[in-house]
Amino acid sequence: MAEFTLPKNSVLTEGKTFKAPADAKNIRRFEVYRWDPDSGENPRVDSYELDMDDCGPMVLDAILKIKNDIDSTLTFRRSCREGVCGSCAMNVNGKNTLACTKAIDSYPDTIKIYPLPHMSVVKDLVPDMTHFYAQYASIKPWIATQTPAPADTERLQSKEDRAKLDGLYECVLCACCSTSCPSYWWNSERYLGPAVLLQAYRWLADSRDENTGARLDELEDPFKLYRCHTIMNCTDTCPKGLNPAKAIAETKKLLVKRQ
Repeated sequence: MAEFTLPKNSVLTEGKTFKAPADAKNIRRFEVYRWDPDSGENPRVDSYELDMDDCGPMVLDAILKIKNDIDSTLTFRRSCREGVCGSCAMNVNGKNTLACTKAIDSYPDTIKIYPLPHMSVVKDLVPDMTHFYAQYASIKPWIATQTPAPADTERLQSKEDRAKLDGLYECVLCACCSTSCPSYWWNSERYLGPAVLLQAYRWLADSRDENTGARLDELEDPFKLYRCHTIMNCTDTCPKGLNPAKAIAETKKLLVKRQ
């Protein structure tokens, strides 16, 4: 299930169709959400038929081929192509994912590509991440200490303490999980969402951080944390295989222990 924020009084219309070359034998069809705010037109879905014998294996390869060879106006974000930067997060066949790590062959038929749900669309497949990044900044995602730094070494931690960060530090802030969460759709102005809450727990779990009390004070709020109802969409959709729902549960446990 996905929710899209469309321009006021607009409807999604059928767009253009771009046929594959006449001699193409291995054809796949891609339906791509298109909207240019400067055009004054309604959003539409354009259809592209691609020759897979002349295209890379990933969904991002197909999008790049569309932009490079068919329609240069198609707008989207991408950078690393290795599932590390999180830039190419989008909704593919109804599920949020990273286009660069999703194989075309993992989909049997037509591939439908939309921007991340809930967020306002800047253009085509580009969502507005401003609010998401502001929420991330609000949790102060860095080590905070009160004790003086060691004079001749780094702040060290044991291998066991370092292992506690596994499954947390790998988050690439792609927002796939947060934009798949109904609680975030309905309460995003106040609920931090699974991505930011996973990042918040990453610092709570870090043995080098000395700001646990203040961090928990900030999170102990009916909306910031407790709008999570353990629906598990976040864990299901995470392209990195992480478990934001577990991190949220661990944060709630810390608050209970403190009481």
